[in-house]
Amino acid sequence: MSMWDSDYSPYTNPTTAWNNQLRQLSKQRQYREALTLYRHMLRSSFFPNTFTFPFLFKSCAFLSLPLTASQLHAHVIRTGSKPDPYTRSSLINTYSKCSLPHHARKVFDEMPNPTICYNAMISGYSFNSNPLEAVKLFRQMRREEEDSLDVNGNVSVNAVTLLSLVSGCSVATHLKIGSCLHGCVVRFGFVTDLAVANSLVTMYVKCGEVEVARQVFDEMFVRDLITWNAMISGYAQNGHARTVLEVYNEMKLSGVSADAVTLLGLLSACANLGAQGIGREVEREIKRLGFDSNPFLRNALVNMYARCGNLTEARRVFDCSGEKSLVSWTAIIGGYGIHGQGTVAIELFDEMVKSGVRPDQTVFVSVLSACSHAGLTDRGLEYFEDMKMKYGLQPGPEHYSCVVDLLGRAGRLEEAVDLIMSMKVKPDGAVWGALLGACKIHKNVKVAELAFQHVVELEPMNIGYYVLLSNIYTDANNLEGVLRVRVMMRERKLRKDPGHSYVEYKGKMHLFHSGDLSHPRSKEIYRMLDKLENLVKEILPPDEKCQGRSEELLLGTGVHSEKLAIAFALLNSKSGTEITVMKNLRVCVHCHLFIKLVSKIVNRQFIVRDATRFHHFRDGICSCKDYW
Repeated sequence: MSMWDSDYSPYTNPTTAWNNQLRQLSKQRQYREALTLYRHMLRSSFFPNTFTFPFLFKSCAFLSLPLTASQLHAHVIRTGSKPDPYTRSSLINTYSKCSLPHHARKVFDEMPNPTICYNAMISGYSFNSNPLEAVKLFRQMRREEEDSLDVNGNVSVNAVTLLSLVSGCSVATHLKIGSCLHGCVVRFGFVTDLAVANSLVTMYVKCGEVEVARQVFDEMFVRDLITWNAMISGYAQNGHARTVLEVYNEMKLSGVSADAVTLLGLLSACANLGAQGIGREVEREIKRLGFDSNPFLRNALVNMYARCGNLTEARRVFDCSGEKSLVSWTAIIGGYGIHGQGTVAIELFDEMVKSGVRPDQTVFVSVLSACSHAGLTDRGLEYFEDMKMKYGLQPGPEHYSCVVDLLGRAGRLEEAVDLIMSMKVKPDGAVWGALLGACKIHKNVKVAELAFQHVVELEPMNIGYYVLLSNIYTDANNLEGVLRVRVMMRERKLRKDPGHSYVEYKGKMHLFHSGDLSHPRSKEIYRMLDKLENLVKEILPPDEKCQGRSEELLLGTGVHSEKLAIAFALLNSKSGTEITVMKNLRVCVHCHLFIKLVSKIVNRQFIVRDATRFHHFRDGICSCKDYW
């Protein structure tokens, strides 16, 4: 007796025995085996019934087999039996999951539909990112329910209906629809349904309204792991790294255990904050919970350590990984790149290619960026050509901005302009911004004005570009140009994002704002800073006396936050220890010079991560070679 008829007995309907086997395979997610079993069933001259098909359609949906689904649909028709609601809803779901919503709608429109079929079709529209059609069908469902067209009472809105509707609103353009659906959830009394409430939290997070998501979260009487993960991921994805850690602590106090999704959100927060100490605790938690071999977590650990300035630990995690995916290689290559270690980055890239992993557009961004940060002009241009000719990959604006930066670093500004003009895709702000940054280094006003003209059309509210052009004019003693930039900023009511810096001390992130006086040890910090400023003045080169002040004057800022963070760290660390500071904005010229000289005065290494890269300061020299 074979495995597929082991449940058969003289007193059992033979088809029921086959159906039982199909049910078991479906529960065990053995979908291909289920389809194979069905073929055996037909060859054995047994006929399917209405209980057979839902398991088969489920298999087609999970395996994304539209042709097989169509063939099974034909089998349903050939049986001559009227498909029951479960079979029809399964078929609707399958066509939807196979990206054939029009086929699903044809099945739906063939006969009157109960709630289960309405829900399947609404879910299908949501799955295919068509919330408008889902809402239209919901209105039809409501009319049928309210106008008593459904005499048997087979149509009624339930929690599944609203769950399907809300889950379809996944981008900011759907927010208005999602907000209206939130009102429906309250009106129909499903706000206390855990699954529906979770979908609302997730919807607001995906639409970028993390604070509204938090309001829904706070109003929930019951929260499960999905709820906590949605909130943690939401804060992590929207840059609220400190809040991620606060929510996680609340989650632990509530008695809910973390899973891999939770830990990914935490590692993302630690990477953004530069909270290496907390990241180490998360790594220990990963080991304790048995997620050591999870490839997503291992890649996130590599990224976290690299973003926290610790390449040694990032490389340790990478080397200890088993089979390395393209994502793993991209993470470690990108890590070395942002630290200015381009030679190591390209060695890893070549090793990746030799191992048989084919590069994609994302890893080429990391490689080109690494070459740019390290000044490896010729190698970077070779990789750019290989990307197109050897691997057949079409460069995007992000690749061109790296190459423009690469050429700009080498002073080849005319070539950079020619490259931009020859682009097959429209240059974005980052491309023209890279050219503008190169003009600052090489003091080229003419090309800078060309780059600025384009970049402000694309990103008129990005204050960083105005600051760059003002500094270029200042270096050229063009006071008229500086005044023009100030007028433009005033007319457009531009205000710089508040600068802030973090430094980790005893497992806590100490935050400093520009001109900050709120820290409990402010007096000590400023005394230390005054001492450092005086020492710097003694060794400051004559030609650097006034350089870099234009940015602070233009923006009306006080003492920059990275200086305060460094002074605090020096007060609270042993002589010779490395100090790591995280800054949300690009470090200014004056602060860059200040940190270089302080590293020489106190004989310390400072690692500063700004908005674009890492700067390693040691003995009066920076790893960026004064190009950033």
